[in-house]
Amino acid sequence: MLFLLINYFQKTESLGGVFRILKYISVRAALALISAFISGIFFGPLVIKRLRKLKVGQQILEITSKDGVNLPNKHKDKKGIPTMGGVIIVCAFLAPVLLLCNLTDPLILMLLAMAIGFGLVGYRDDYLKIKEKKSDGLSPRMKFFCQLLLGLIVGIFMKVKGGSIVYSLTSQTGGTHLCFPFIKNWYPDLGWFYIPYAMIVITATSNAVNLTDGLDGLAIGTVIVVAASYAIVAYVAGRPDFSRYLIIPYVPGGGEVTIFLAALVGASISFLWFNANPAQVFMGDTGSLLLGGIIGTTALFLKQEIILLIIGGIFVLEALSVIIQVGSYKLRNKRRVFLMSPIHHHFEKKGLAEPKIIARFWIVAALLALAGLTSLKLR
Repeated sequence: MLFLLINYFQKTESLGGVFRILKYISVRAALALISAFISGIFFGPLVIKRLRKLKVGQQILEITSKDGVNLPNKHKDKKGIPTMGGVIIVCAFLAPVLLLCNLTDPLILMLLAMAIGFGLVGYRDDYLKIKEKKSDGLSPRMKFFCQLLLGLIVGIFMKVKGGSIVYSLTSQTGGTHLCFPFIKNWYPDLGWFYIPYAMIVITATSNAVNLTDGLDGLAIGTVIVVAASYAIVAYVAGRPDFSRYLIIPYVPGGGEVTIFLAALVGASISFLWFNANPAQVFMGDTGSLLLGGIIGTTALFLKQEIILLIIGGIFVLEALSVIIQVGSYKLRNKRRVFLMSPIHHHFEKKGLAEPKIIARFWIVAALLALAGLTSLKLR
């Protein structure tokens, strides 16, 4: 909105020189991050107070991971802590995005749509958990269907509207190609098969972030690292000179995605302020599904979903630990690979303190992000 006003005044030659700096992506990204953080710090206590008043507390049952292992006893101390705190993230990043992003950019409009879509699915899931006082919420089948439907929308968008993406060192254009790290001139075109591929990427990413959200600050800290990394990718992908130098796809409008992700990073940092151990609030599925959906969508838009396996390696590890554990339990006569899954609970069972597990996962996440960004140059 503010960006459009700046454009208007610049065309009428009534825009002062000071305000012209707001045309720069780097300036708007910095402002988006800072303003989202400040908004989150302001809205956070208000939201937490409201959630407590509504008794929107975390339900900790005697349960129960997917492989039938009880949670560590200390998790029972978290019963009653407000959940659905993803509302704080939404309140914090939405205003900076609306003010500072170019709202005529199709990528921004689609990211906003995905944020709303995944946020509503997560909100509904949290609402059912709280209303019925159980840990199930939406049925797995319904949640899976909603995620696939949102992925379908993104896949169709990339097939129909992705024609402006240019692949370096080739004459190829379009939104349905794959881009592999360490390979500089091979971009296989999936055609219509890209749509189910996009559905898988987005569903897998949103579920992986959801699985990671099991310890105070673990998921949101990792999201900050991944979102910041993709903000860098978006900036270089949105510039023809940088993308040509790094031999990565040029994505018109990628710079605006940088601003969107910067706002998300600022909002996530503000949420970490309240979610750090010991947590005052949990993000719930309202936050985890929204964040995972945005990350998956962004990776597809920038044609860098393959390096998400590296940059988002913590999410991959968490999801794989569940798949391996459940598979082993069902196929090997109830024998387990881990003491408990997702894998962060395995380390809890091993006796590591929660803050130490979180800090070590953050360190690994940062190293993986650096490795993923480095792979952009190694072609």
